[in-house]
Amino acid sequence: MACRSIALAAAVQLFSVISARADDGALIGRWYAALLVADRTELSDLLADDVRIKLDDLGVIQTKQEFIASIDDWKGAVAGAEIRHRIDKTEGGVTTVIACYDFPNNDMLMQETFAIADNRITASSQAAIAENCDGN
Repeated sequence: MACRSIALAAAVQLFSVISARADDGALIGRWYAALLVADRTELSDLLADDVRIKLDDLGVIQTKQEFIASIDDWKGAVAGAEIRHRIDKTEGGVTTVIACYDFPNNDMLMQETFAIADNRITASSQAAIAENCDGN
């Protein structure tokens, strides 16, 4: 009987981990969809109030308020663009994504990380890994 209880508890825990990963993937999908259209409201809803967004290539760390304030500038930059992304790995509560930002005149391949808790992004970082998206 004890083995059956342990097996059931392990199965429940495994299911909750798989479910959390699926939820994280859906949240990340919502992130990129909102980013593509510069949807300030959706982006704000996806971010925790105390989030820190690290833009490695610029040497900048933004608060939620700073990030949302920058969306007006981003809206012009992202017009006519596409963003393709794939989850590379999830480890230790952090999901790593490879994203291709395909702008009308150039593209860039980025590695982005997301820490997620309570269905909100609590931390994010991004760094360029290639000047184009060839092969991705």
